[in-house]
Amino acid sequence: MHHILKSISYIFHPLLMPILGVIFYFSKSPRYIPLPIIKAKLISIFILTVVLPVLLYYLLKTLKKVDSFHLETVKERIIPLILNVIIIILVIQRILPQNEINELYYFFLGILLSTIACLILAILKFKASIHMIAVGGVFMFFIALSIHFSININGTLALFFILIGAIATSRLYLKAHTNTELAIGFFIGLVPQLTMLNYWL
Repeated sequence: MHHILKSISYIFHPLLMPILGVIFYFSKSPRYIPLPIIKAKLISIFILTVVLPVLLYYLLKTLKKVDSFHLETVKERIIPLILNVIIIILVIQRILPQNEINELYYFFLGILLSTIACLILAILKFKASIHMIAVGGVFMFFIALSIHFSININGTLALFFILIGAIATSRLYLKAHTNTELAIGFFIGLVPQLTMLNYWL
């Protein structure tokens, strides 16, 4: 059980949640988007939101600015979160500009707001769960897409809800967070996405 719960934290790492949201959007959107454009967007977003942060993590680890991939202390979160804010701004400005794919533009704008909120809390020495921020944001985005495109994804939402519980259980079991840190993290991830619905839903 220990290995299963530990694996959940790695398999469903926060870095993978944005690209998961993008893949889900392209798989469910009824709009015609040329395949080369979809591939270009996916590759660009994957490089910026997954590959680049991993490379930056190893750089920070070499410089002894971080100790763990899960950023276990409040202090070691600050620099990675600042770098992530910059990366998300690049995604919004260069890959998903406004009025091109509005749903994804506001999805990443919500991610930006969540990341900034997490950064502010880290500066204030509060360790909100980044895992729950990421999964909460994607969960809300999935719900919004189901309403927006009038599609039935109840099975996906139910599975994702189970996943949220598994991630929360994993973080508690590993003593990475308290119940409060998990709840606030989920709230920080979900609310910005909910707020963004006013602009695209």
